[in-house]
Amino acid sequence: MSNRLKGKVAVVTGSGQGIGRGIALGLAKEGAKVVTNNRRPGSTGLTIYGEDFAKKLNAEEKEHARQLSGDAETVAKEIRDMGGEAGGFFGDVGDFNTAGKLIQTAVDKFSKVDILVNNAGTFRRGFVWTISEEDWDYVVRSKLKGTFNCIHHASSLMKAQKWGRIINCTSAAWLGNVEHPNYSAANAGVVGLTRSVARELFKYGVTCNAYAPTAMSRGHVSLTARIRMMADAGTPIMPAERVAEMEEMHGPPEGMAPLIAYLATDEAAKVSGTIFHAAGNGLYGIYSEPIETQVIKKKTGLWTVDELVKEMPKTLLKGYKSPAAFQGVG
Repeated sequence: MSNRLKGKVAVVTGSGQGIGRGIALGLAKEGAKVVTNNRRPGSTGLTIYGEDFAKKLNAEEKEHARQLSGDAETVAKEIRDMGGEAGGFFGDVGDFNTAGKLIQTAVDKFSKVDILVNNAGTFRRGFVWTISEEDWDYVVRSKLKGTFNCIHHASSLMKAQKWGRIINCTSAAWLGNVEHPNYSAANAGVVGLTRSVARELFKYGVTCNAYAPTAMSRGHVSLTARIRMMADAGTPIMPAERVAEMEEMHGPPEGMAPLIAYLATDEAAKVSGTIFHAAGNGLYGIYSEPIETQVIKKKTGLWTVDELVKEMPKTLLKGYKSPAAFQGVG
């Protein structure tokens, strides 16, 4: 390792297992002191869909899930055992005051906060007409509000020291996933929040970017198990070739950690407001900037609906394909 983050202090939320654990270890290997975090001591279970679903996992799926289990303190101990400095913090960052205590813990233990990785998140599945208000609030609170809470408490410290790296976890679900309207909305919110914070803090030497991970996690184990179960039942929800492609990309979290560490370096000082794809197999990508591709404007007066019925297919909708035609798997 290059030790490029030596002397830096990082807070990584949702780092008791899976992707967050991989990121925390990656930052520590580059020399950062790390505060790890998850809600409570102990593993959070084998799947994101509850214990009833976990009972349906096959032996291989259960073993993958077990390998991804852990909590903030077990990961902090891993870092200490390899010669690094780390401490664990248990608490739900979806709570505003708890998020403040997490950031203050880093300050009390290591004197400052340089790097904030907002990795915490959760799932509750359901169609928009079946999902409950509780399930909506639970996911949005953890993913979007938790990200805001931590940024709020850390940003003033970073602004004052004229240096900071905020790196938020979103998901390709921000493009819209079937059976995950809550998760899709929360992750789209993270994208908007990332771009706003980047603009606000750039002049203070603080960057803010986001990553959409494709790596081994409880979420991936749960999703692929569900795909397998549906196929076994004769109601496949994804073509076999797409499943194989997805499996190839979902390498270990350690494979995506270098990109997150890079975004935390001095060399990435001008990289801000950008959404990256980070895959466990080492594939990295960047999302294009949303732009208005074409416009129409009437020369005089306002459009009538009858005029638009004739004009739209010839101009704005020429060659158009609805994004709703692709049924993203939830």
